[in-house]
Amino acid sequence: MHFLPQKIDDYVVEHSQKEPQLLQELSKETWQKVLNPRMLSGAFQGRVLSMISKLITPEKILEIGTYTGYSALCLAEGLKEGGILYTIDKNEELEELQEKYFKKSPYSNQIKQLVGNAIDIIPTIDEKFDLVFIDADKSNYPNYFNLIINKMNKGGVILSDNVLWSGKVVEELQPKDIDTKMLLEYNKLLATDERVETVLLPIRDGLTISRVK
Repeated sequence: MHFLPQKIDDYVVEHSQKEPQLLQELSKETWQKVLNPRMLSGAFQGRVLSMISKLITPEKILEIGTYTGYSALCLAEGLKEGGILYTIDKNEELEELQEKYFKKSPYSNQIKQLVGNAIDIIPTIDEKFDLVFIDADKSNYPNYFNLIINKMNKGGVILSDNVLWSGKVVEELQPKDIDTKMLLEYNKLLATDERVETVLLPIRDGLTISRVK
């Protein structure tokens, strides 16, 4: 979803860092072989994730929602030497594709793949995180936040994707639209929870940056 005029959007992409070759290959294979390839973060947002991670230089990253591994590789670019990125996805059918590209990257020894329900897995990870990226099932966003908020280091950053949800967050809520309902609740939670300070950026489908106080 693009909220900027196409010409402006094109200009922004043209004048931003280019997508690395490995990620181009992963993107191409995802579009060729995987259902719902639009779930990819994509080249521009991937560079945004990379830049944020490099600014933070996290030692521990948690990603909720691996998909084919594109965003994990972007976030890994900012890891401190010896840092670890944990990435969780419930779709075990994608594990082989993720692993293929993780092994091709310089971060193969720093990425830990976890397959299963994030709600069950997160409590078992005995770590404090500097950076968390939430990009999984929208109906559980508030649950993910509540699970990770006490696992964040002070000054840590929580990134939340798809928070504008193709603009549905400002349209009349349909009674059966649970995802939009929960995103509305989540966006309100981030804006009002005193443990974080939040900025919602209209990048692609909406990206929220929340800093833990």
